[in-house]
Order: sequence, then C-alpha cells, then structure tokens
Amino acid sequence: MCVRLVGMVAIPQDLPGSPEYSARLRYAWRVCSVTSLGLVLIGVSGSTLNVALPAVVRHFRADAFASGWILLSFMLVNTATLVFFGRVADLLGRREVYLAGFALFTAASLLAGLSPGVWFLIAMRVLQAVGAAMILANGTVIITDAFPPDRLSQGMGVYIGTLSVAQLAGPTLGGLIAETAGWQWIFWVNVPAGLIAFGWGAFTLRKADRDPQGPREPVDAAGNLVVFALLSAALVALSEAGSRGPGSPVVITGAVVAALLVPVLVAVERRASHPVLDVRLFGERVLAFANLASFCNALARSALILLVALYFQAARGVDAVTAALGVLPVPIGMALASPLAGALGRRVSPYALSVGGSLFSASGLGILLLNTAPATPYWVVGAGLFLCGCGSGTFLTGNTTQVMKALPPGSLGVVNGFRLMIMNVGIVLSVAVTLSVLTGSVSPRLRDQVYAGTLSRVSPVAVEQLMDGFQRTYGVLFAVALTGALLAALAGNPREASPAR
Repeated sequence: MCVRLVGMVAIPQDLPGSPEYSARLRYAWRVCSVTSLGLVLIGVSGSTLNVALPAVVRHFRADAFASGWILLSFMLVNTATLVFFGRVADLLGRREVYLAGFALFTAASLLAGLSPGVWFLIAMRVLQAVGAAMILANGTVIITDAFPPDRLSQGMGVYIGTLSVAQLAGPTLGGLIAETAGWQWIFWVNVPAGLIAFGWGAFTLRKADRDPQGPREPVDAAGNLVVFALLSAALVALSEAGSRGPGSPVVITGAVVAALLVPVLVAVERRASHPVLDVRLFGERVLAFANLASFCNALARSALILLVALYFQAARGVDAVTAALGVLPVPIGMALASPLAGALGRRVSPYALSVGGSLFSASGLGILLLNTAPATPYWVVGAGLFLCGCGSGTFLTGNTTQVMKALPPGSLGVVNGFRLMIMNVGIVLSVAVTLSVLTGSVSPRLRDQVYAGTLSRVSPVAVEQLMDGFQRTYGVLFAVALTGALLAALAGNPREASPAR
C-alpha cells in the first residue's frame, strides 16, 4: 500500500476517497475501455462467423472437413499460443504485446476478406488467432493491475459484459452481412474497429504498463514449442474423433503424438530455469477447481450460438438474418447478467456467482434438451437461450474474479494465459464435439448440407434425423454444465472466497 507522510502520520494513498485513489480509478476505467475494445473486436469476429458460416461454406463450396476447420483453426492456434504470449508479456511488458495483437488481428482480417480459396482463408484465421492470443492473454491482467482490489469485480463485470455486447451485435451483423454485403465483409468489418482499438490503446495505456517488473528473464522457447505441438496434436485428434471415428489414422496419429510429447514436456520443464508451465502455481484448490469449472463452462456454452444458428437455418429453413435474431437471447442474457454480477461482487462472493451462474446455464440447456422439435414455439427456445446467457455472464464474472484474486502478482501473465488456455481448450472441444455429435445423426453425404444450412430443402427425413442429433448434443452440454456447477462448488466456500470490500 502506498503512503504519504503528513506531519508524523502515514496516510494511505490508495484509500477510497483519497485523490490518489480517485485518479487510479479514473485511469482504471480508461484501461477497461481499451481492453473492452479488444474483447469486442474478437467477440464480434467470432459471433458473426458463427451465424454467417453457411454463406462462407456455400461461396467456397467447402466440404465438411474444411467447413469445420474454418472455425477450429482459429481456436486451435489461439489456445496453443496463449501461454506463450502470457509469458512474453510477463517478461517483456504487456503494452507492446497487447498493441501488436491489435495490429496483427487487423491485418489478418483484411487479408481474410481477399481469400481466393478456403485454405487461404483458414491460414488467415490462423494469423487472426495469433493476434487474438496476444490480446486475450493480456487484457484481464491489465485490468487486474489497473483496478483497486475493492473495485476489481466491477471492472471485471464491465469487461466480461462487453463480450456480451459483442455477441449481441455479432449475430445480427453476421446475418445482415451474409444476406446483403457479401461474405468478405464478415472479416473486413474488423479493420476499422481494429484501427480504432490500436489508436486508443496506444494513447491510453501508460508506459508503466509496458515496463516489466524485475529482471528480464529468457522465454522458455523449448517449453513453448512442446506445449504448442502437444496441444495441436491432442486437439486435432479430439476434434476429428467424432466425424472420422476413433480408428481414423488422423485421430490415432494425433493421440499417439500427444501422448509421446507429455513426458517430453515434463523433462523440458524440469530443466527450464523459468518454465512456461510452472505446475506449482496450480497446487491450490481454488485455482485447480475454478479452472476446471471454467473448462466445463466453456465446453457447455461456447458452441451454443453456432448450434442454434444451424438449428434455425438447417432445420427450420430460415435465412441468416432470421437465424441471427433467433440467437439474440444468449448475448442479451450475458449483457444483463455480467454488469449486474460485477455490481453484486462487492457484497456477494465470486464463489457464489460462479456456482449460481453454472446452475443457470444448466437450467437453460435443460429447457433446450426437452424442446428440440422444429415446431417448438420460439418463446420456449428463447427462454432457454436467455437462461444460458444469464448463466454464462454470471459465471464468467465470478470465476474470473475468483481466479485473478488468487494469483501470485509476479505470475499474472503466464497463469492468466494458462487459465485462458484451459478455457479455450473447452471452446475448441465445444465446437468439435457439438459438430461431431450433431452431424453424426445424418448420413455422411448430407453433412455438407448441414453446414451450408440447406438440409431442410433436401430431405425432410434427414431433418428428423438431425433433430435426434440436436437432442443428443443438448444432452451432452447439459451434463457438462452440471459437472461445471459441481466443480465450481468444490473451488471453495463463501468464507474462503469472500470478496474485497
């Protein structure tokens, strides 16, 4: 705690009401606006593509494999590089890494709109993923450093709430773009937003945010390469197991490579003076169970907008704009719940918010599980989606605050990167599992029609089969959400996780 001397009395400078505290809080909210722009940029990009994916697939006449990897390539690379950029930012400074992420994401978005073929587009999605990792690995840490501890939950609530705004605007924007402007603008809309975010960040973030604390230690290059290879192999195997079958050469090769790299990673990290994955930082119960709960929440919620958008287009036969409007209850719920949970964070423990949010999400998925027919009234579907959105917003605010308060200050970047990596593994698996379980209900020759959103025009019998796929998919997500609630409950009790006041 900083102090100033008045006479012989030491007066804390960061007490609420002091000029220093007020100045810090004003700066913290400006920082929050910068990091929120980053989250909006990435959130809008993902949610627009989730709704507009059928339009992209139809343009390139992509098969089911390439269609899935338009989404999976981004999440795979983003997941595998989060820890690396968290470590780089810890050692070299967050400001420059953060701003470089904006620049790379913006440039890749521009090139993605110029793609001559689907695999060039997938390559640009990889570059987008690297830029997004540089942004995501640092945004939460920058906010944690900027806010006074007693206001962190409020800042985190607004920060998470901006993701809701992005997901609120993204589906509608994606539907409109797909129907009017053309698929290229799904990526080009990121360009002006990225330039604005870069400029505002360069102006707002102080040099102090850039300067690393302590000596500049070398990055664990070997450890990062092994982590990247291991995650890539594991995620390729897991994402392809549903569509190709567990006996596929791709799945077997990925699983074997991942298994062989585990002992290699252990050996490399034992010898590293500053390992990228210091497992000692995750020995506490709060960190272990809170991160596992975050994984389950991501697995249960992340593919929901994509799943429902496909439901409206492939099963009900509506256009992209109508489908976009149909998924809005999810981001609306998040937009309402996140800031409310942040405001409650000064009186309600992050533990309670995490558990309550998980239960809300499970309730919403339960409603969707019981109402999967094409003729289900929309208000029933909308109610389930709204509960899922409220649950996600509440959980993310509580869980993020809970984890960040438990982290050692000198390891915020790398541990936050690991936290985000765990969450992103859940996101990747959410999309992979959802698409595999859903499309596994129809014959292989009709799976392309599911991704293109045209199945309802081809075969009414196949639509009935697809409904079974939706029911099985919601059942899997419901079970995962309940598991997440249990893990959130095991993370700690209200007395152990009581918020700062």
